[in-house]
Amino acid sequence: MTKVLVIEDNANLAFGLTRSLESEGYDVETAEDGIRGYELARTGDPHLVVLDLMLPGMDGYTILKKLRAEGKDMPVLILTARGEEADKVFGFRLGADDYVTKPFSLSELLARVQAILRRAKGDRANGDSDIEQFDAVSIDTRARSVKKGESEVALTPKEFDLLLALVRRRGAVASRLELLKEVWGHQAEVMTRTVDIHIAELRRKLEDDPSTPRHILTVWKAGYRLQV
Repeated sequence: MTKVLVIEDNANLAFGLTRSLESEGYDVETAEDGIRGYELARTGDPHLVVLDLMLPGMDGYTILKKLRAEGKDMPVLILTARGEEADKVFGFRLGADDYVTKPFSLSELLARVQAILRRAKGDRANGDSDIEQFDAVSIDTRARSVKKGESEVALTPKEFDLLLALVRRRGAVASRLELLKEVWGHQAEVMTRTVDIHIAELRRKLEDDPSTPRHILTVWKAGYRLQV
C-alpha cells in the first residue's frame, strides 16, 4: 500500500486530509510537529510527504533541506498558507515537487497527490539507459543525473522532469499547459506560475548567462523550447 506522511500541526486539517487520503486507499501517518515529522520521514520511508511549512519544533523548510541533504528523494508536496512567489522558489530550490497554497480544495490536493505518485512510479519503472545531451550539458535519464562539463548539477526532481520534457521535444515548442500536464499531471483548468519558476531555476543552473539564455528559450505567447 502507498504510504503518505502528513506533517501538519492543525489537528482539524490533518484529520480531514487523513480521512480523504485513506478513502483513496493510501496508508496515512501523521505528525503534528516538525521534529516528529522529520523522524517519521527519515525512518518510515513514505512514498510521499505532505509538508506544512509553519510547524512547531522544526519548520518545513528545515525538514525538507535535511531530508534532501541525507539523500532522501521521496516526493514532497508543500502545503502552506504562504503563497508568495519567493517562498515557492525557495521551496523548489530545496527539492519540493509541488506546492499547494491554503485554502485549497481537497479534490485539488488529491489530484496533485495522484499526479506526483504516478510520476514517481513511472520514474522507478523506467529502466532504459539513455544519455541526452546539448552543448556541454549531459543528462543520464536512468541515473537521473545532470552534468555541465565535468561538474554535477543538482536538480530537484521536477526540474529534472521539466528539462527532460524539453530535451525530448527536439526543439519543438511546449506550452505551459502541456508541461503542467506532462510534468505535474495538472488538469487543463489548473494554471500556475510553477512552470515559469522552474524554467528560471533551470536557466540559473545550466545557462552560462541566465539573463540571456542560449538554450532554454521563451517563445512569446507559446511556451518554451530547447535550442541545442
